[in-house]
Amino acid sequence: MKKVLIIGYVWPEPNSSAAGSHMMSILRQYTQQNWQVEFATPSQPTDHMIDLASEGISSHQIALNCDSFDRYISDYQPDIVMFDRFMMEEQFGWRVEKNCPKALKILDTEDLQCLRHARHKANKENREMTQIDLFSDLAKREIAAILRCDLSLIISSFEMNLLTNTFKIDPRLLHHLPFMVDLAKCPTTTRPFAERQHFMTIGNFRHAPNWDVVLHLQQIWPLIKKQLPKAELHIYGSYPPPKATALNNPKTGFLIKGWAENALVVMEQARVCLAPIRFGAGIKGKLLDAMIMQTPSVTSSLGSEGMHDQEPWPGFIQDDVTEFVTAAVNLYNNEQVWLKAQQQASSLLASLYDNRLLGPRLIATIIDITANLASHRLANFTGSMLKHHSMMSTKYMSQWIAAKNAH
Repeated sequence: MKKVLIIGYVWPEPNSSAAGSHMMSILRQYTQQNWQVEFATPSQPTDHMIDLASEGISSHQIALNCDSFDRYISDYQPDIVMFDRFMMEEQFGWRVEKNCPKALKILDTEDLQCLRHARHKANKENREMTQIDLFSDLAKREIAAILRCDLSLIISSFEMNLLTNTFKIDPRLLHHLPFMVDLAKCPTTTRPFAERQHFMTIGNFRHAPNWDVVLHLQQIWPLIKKQLPKAELHIYGSYPPPKATALNNPKTGFLIKGWAENALVVMEQARVCLAPIRFGAGIKGKLLDAMIMQTPSVTSSLGSEGMHDQEPWPGFIQDDVTEFVTAAVNLYNNEQVWLKAQQQASSLLASLYDNRLLGPRLIATIIDITANLASHRLANFTGSMLKHHSMMSTKYMSQWIAAKNAH
């Protein structure tokens, strides 16, 4: 039985974020193999964190820049270590290498943070992203972490192409893993057109692209409301700050609803999901939830990026504000257009997000690399070089902090 250690950036909150939901789908794949799974994180517990024990997963609190981790991992001796985002690999990767050199190291990127930050910078300056934006210091850190690991999980087909074609990463170090959906648990029928009303969007308010969506919808919503005076826009999401709740306006139907106990329930009540996303990376959990609940959506080309490949989108993709409004009103008013979009959601889920296909592929890749780990690492000279150089500097900085903290 393999022993797996996940070093988490935060405790998983599947009801708060797509990242939390994605993490849990990966952990469940591991437990389904009857592997022993432990989740360790330096993050503090939260109100919305999942009960890992109920999933058969043990947990452990660890500390940053502390030699206690060395003792902990030496005792646990995992066969596989998965880092949740590159910052955890930076912090703990050298300690894993020192104490468990034969453990397979996996990086779950969630999304490419260097891509998200580059787009955010360009968006703030109202221009297109450039290669200078992309090849930032953050990118150097993130790409180095990918190269130091044996395998990195990449959520979007766009990001797979970016890593192989622009950053020249060996495809053998990458595994495309979109959200894994249990299609057997997806509803075959949901509320009909006539029983749904209003527009909605959802997203963790702490995530900058989601907050930008709310601000952008402030500009778009009056144009939709003018054509649909009885409609409302319901905005859900965990951790709404005061600046968000201050935008709540019952007169205009722009309603900040905050935390949703169940994202799928509120998604099913809405007729249309709006996601005018202007920057970000990865793939969007809100749009996947919309597909699962057969709720047509209107999003941007960036919102749909890496999510549908050649399949038709279950709704509309529009970047121009005027065309976005037209598409939203059309979907809301026209049942035939709405039903066609709904059917496209089901076929898209089946073709790209079926966990019965994605899960076994992931496990097969892990088992194959584990069986050929020495030759796999030998082929990754750049990764070996980065371990030798940059991990030494990370190691000595961390040891200095640990020594300083001891006094």
